[in-house]
Amino acid sequence: MKKINFALVGCGSIAKKHVHVINNYLDNAEIIAFCDKAPERAQKFAENSNAQAFSNIQQMMDTIGDKIDIINILTPSGIHAQNVSELVEYGKPLIIEKPIALKLEEADKILRTCDVNGVKIFVVHQNRYNMPIIKAREAFEQGRFGKLVMGTVRLRWKRDQAYYDAADWRGTWAYDGGVYTNQASHHIDMLTWFMGDVESVKAVATTRLVNIECEDTGAAILRFTNGALGVIEATTATRPKDLEGSISILGEKGSVVIGGFFMNEMNTWEFEDHQPEDDIIMEKYGNNPEGWGYNLGEYLKDAINSIKTDKAGLVDGLEGRKSLELISAIYESIETGNEIHLRFKPQKCKLGIL
Repeated sequence: MKKINFALVGCGSIAKKHVHVINNYLDNAEIIAFCDKAPERAQKFAENSNAQAFSNIQQMMDTIGDKIDIINILTPSGIHAQNVSELVEYGKPLIIEKPIALKLEEADKILRTCDVNGVKIFVVHQNRYNMPIIKAREAFEQGRFGKLVMGTVRLRWKRDQAYYDAADWRGTWAYDGGVYTNQASHHIDMLTWFMGDVESVKAVATTRLVNIECEDTGAAILRFTNGALGVIEATTATRPKDLEGSISILGEKGSVVIGGFFMNEMNTWEFEDHQPEDDIIMEKYGNNPEGWGYNLGEYLKDAINSIKTDKAGLVDGLEGRKSLELISAIYESIETGNEIHLRFKPQKCKLGIL
């Protein structure tokens, strides 16, 4: 079986996780190229490996493009659209770290360009592959929740000033966004995956404990098209340490709460229609298997399978756009003070703006 050759574009902190997962969780896969505008960063990643280091995309693709099978875009969010425009002509599948972009118009351009060029794209929302989430999704698809009542996500993490000072793009409108865009985008994706399309959102935000352009704390109330309500509570101003990343799904026939640091620990599993599997849910599926990066490994395996079988991946470009649209509506609500109905054109949202 042919080895899958990865190229990583962007050699910041998230690249370390991708390297670990590709090297330890994927069979018959290898990273053959690292690319970063800072040559020393790419070179540092390439050391002690068979990979080559490059300082720009064209140089990488002209040199070994024919050997590359998949390209992971791990640059700051505000540069994703530019990266895709540079890469799409080469026809390689693209795995893009969340969010797909910062502007809806950029996300739409990415989708159009990739469609025209026949390029498959995937947006990294790996928490969908957490073991407790998988079981909750199975229950959802079996209709065990019944009529949905409320969905809630809570992100209570610590990101201090040193975190933001470590890279000049962090916490900026042009390249990153605040807690809603960066950290809570996983939770927002999960909430809408279970609860469905959003009708409207009303949100507030503030910056409490760090010196950045964007927010470190926010709360939002959602109305879903199915009539259920939703709550997003997100902050990186938790002190002195991280507390939780959780989701609660409440329905007329059952309730599930998944907590832990990144929605990876089953806390509550209660349904009216008791099934034999319910007795072993906590023990067998209550946590992810041991090991850093398990869910990203499962995500990448699914992406590879999608490429090989030419079937849709679980989180493709359209799925990635959904969460960005809601995040944009959240910021529009913050800026205007209004309840924002989805399927809108951003007017006041600052994301992606210098």
